[in-house]
Amino acid sequence: MSRRFVNELNNGDNVDDVFLVVQKQTRANRQGNPYLFLELRDRTGSIDARLWNIPENSALGFNEGDYVHVRGKVQVFQGALQMIMTYLEPHNGAGIEAGDFIPQSHVNPVLLLKQLREILYKIGNVHLKALCDALLMDEPLISKLMSAPAGVKNHHAYHGGLLEHIVTLMQVSERILPFYPIVDSDILMVGILLHDLGKVDELAYDRTYSYSDEGQLIGHLVMGVEMLTAKIKEAEKLTDEPFPVELGLRLKHMIVSHHGTLEFGSPKVPMTPEALFLHHIDNLDAKLHAITKEIEDHPHRDSTWTPYQNSLNRRLFKGGGAEALGQSLTTGDE
Repeated sequence: MSRRFVNELNNGDNVDDVFLVVQKQTRANRQGNPYLFLELRDRTGSIDARLWNIPENSALGFNEGDYVHVRGKVQVFQGALQMIMTYLEPHNGAGIEAGDFIPQSHVNPVLLLKQLREILYKIGNVHLKALCDALLMDEPLISKLMSAPAGVKNHHAYHGGLLEHIVTLMQVSERILPFYPIVDSDILMVGILLHDLGKVDELAYDRTYSYSDEGQLIGHLVMGVEMLTAKIKEAEKLTDEPFPVELGLRLKHMIVSHHGTLEFGSPKVPMTPEALFLHHIDNLDAKLHAITKEIEDHPHRDSTWTPYQNSLNRRLFKGGGAEALGQSLTTGDE
């Protein structure tokens, strides 16, 4: 019997299937009695699940990143679907397809990498071209780039998400750069490639998504600058010339400033045209992706609003769809 994926579940459905445990916590209800909270995932999404009346301090024999077989019923709670479990046992993973539990980009990473190479091959600056060659020839780095998510939860949080994010920013830039001649296109494209590249080592993304020890202690901004410094040395060997100091500084500045403001983790605010351009398209892509995901994943298809989104600090208006917009336009014309 084929599995039912998370995105196929509806209010009132009975569940009897295997899921991947993304998050596991023992919590207390209003009476102080312990219950088990899980975030369960497959490749289509995740769902919160609760098991009431568990023995206190019970570990139940599994951890985050393990598979579990659960039975339960889906219900709506505070505008989102959750599962109330009646049965829960660890599962050894035998007989299941690992790919059913790993979120993937909708675009083939091989195609994304091809598009990335095609854009970077247009770069005219000999030093930046050599830098790109040094990055693209690094097979372990490219392998990680094709698998890495762009974030743990909200920001392109699926395999290939980082590469998809980078290529999207490049494609958007190609379309609007003609309106902003002050922006150096070569510097911008390389800065886009580099800005989040430290995430290939900042994040851990085998079964579940989390931060590596290096990611927790250092972060992808510093890791990205370190990576760039090493690749600049490789580029100098390819050209047999020193890499221009100012060019290196501009690229490093794009990495450390792309979050835009100090309160959002940037040690420096954008101070060049390319850095400012990068910050705004990066923020646009991340925010629109998050909004799209929240609207598409909302279980109440007939509701015009999503629940309040803590990550976005707002509810989102879904509206009534194309039909409602058509009716509204017709009424307006009349």
